[in-house]
Amino acid sequence: MSDMIADVTAGTGISTRTDAARPATRHGRVAGGGLLLGVAVVLVALNLRPAITSVGPVLGQARDGLGASATWAGLLTTIPGLCFALAGLAAPALARRAGTTAAVALSMTVLACGLLARVLGGPVLVLAGTMVATGGIALANVLVPVVVKSSFPARIGLMTGMYTAALQGGGALGSAVTAPLGAALGGWRPALASWAALAVVALVVWSLAARARRRAEPADPRAARETVPASQGPARSLLRSPLAWVVTVFFGLQACLAYVLMGWLPLVLIDAGVSQGDAGLYVGALSLVGVPVSLTVPALAARRRSQSGWIVGLGVIGLTGMVGLMLAPTTVPLLWTLLIGTGMSVFSLALTLLALRARTGEDTARLSGMAQGFGYLLAAVGPFLFGLLHDISGGWTVPLLMLIGVLLAQMLFGWVAGRPRYV
Repeated sequence: MSDMIADVTAGTGISTRTDAARPATRHGRVAGGGLLLGVAVVLVALNLRPAITSVGPVLGQARDGLGASATWAGLLTTIPGLCFALAGLAAPALARRAGTTAAVALSMTVLACGLLARVLGGPVLVLAGTMVATGGIALANVLVPVVVKSSFPARIGLMTGMYTAALQGGGALGSAVTAPLGAALGGWRPALASWAALAVVALVVWSLAARARRRAEPADPRAARETVPASQGPARSLLRSPLAWVVTVFFGLQACLAYVLMGWLPLVLIDAGVSQGDAGLYVGALSLVGVPVSLTVPALAARRRSQSGWIVGLGVIGLTGMVGLMLAPTTVPLLWTLLIGTGMSVFSLALTLLALRARTGEDTARLSGMAQGFGYLLAAVGPFLFGLLHDISGGWTVPLLMLIGVLLAQMLFGWVAGRPRYV
């Protein structure tokens, strides 16, 4: 247990050595605060996908129960991407005003309120509650990398890997557990509302970690100041930084691939002759294969000055799966899916770069907001364009060629973004 505490607190920039000038109790508070903050980061990450992935399994029940249209269902599945973009752009300003720690706590509060509100009324309230919930998610999406950068500077790769793995695991949990919850609790409303409990748990642990951190501030006031981005003057814009735009485009391209594949891959497989049940299992494997990759690759990549090789390497693996899916979709569909899912794990490196390409927590907040705000706007175009190309061509070859082109561009921008420079 002491080794675990030492490993986590080593990343906070706070010494764990014996020091006659600091009481032993303070060292205990610092160590415990660092470990608790690490747990809080993982719990927050677990909340950043179930609000979205839990909808699909009960969407038919919700639509029938509310008497809603297909257009309403389309809006419900489109809202998250737009909220990710808009709220993501606003997150840095909120962090400067309220502080990063308070802003993350607010994000979990907003998420819990949105999850509860969307099951209390009709179709309009479902849409409004989803907007509120995904707005809370977007705030945390942007701000957690800032916490990792400021609080775990020596463990950026490790903490980002844990954060990303928890995020992917939470998404898989939302897809797998919501339908059984609906059967056990008596319908889609309590099933969707139950995810608010996870947000409340994260909020409580985050608040306890923040309190422990405040008590430890005198031990390292510099780290405490960097945790909450605050600027006395006008905020420095990154819109004129070429590197910031490279990181933004890289983030948007990898998100575009993920959006398209999560939404369209089942239909591509089914049209190729894969059964509906197997197609669902393969899409689940698409998410789960990223968990072990996310736990290991960011920590290894962050130890090197450049992350370009890792980004291109994962891209090559994904490209192999994409070409196999296009040329021989039913030969070994599970293998193609696992290769594509491994390639999609570059998401964990995209998050890692948000911390590695910025010198300070404040710049990390700005880069994170820019990359996720504009990046998710770019990503939102992907599923529509993929479907349009399918309608025009009457098959899946042309849309998959588009995805291959996106993946090649992702590798190019990722190579540039991975080089050791700062915005």
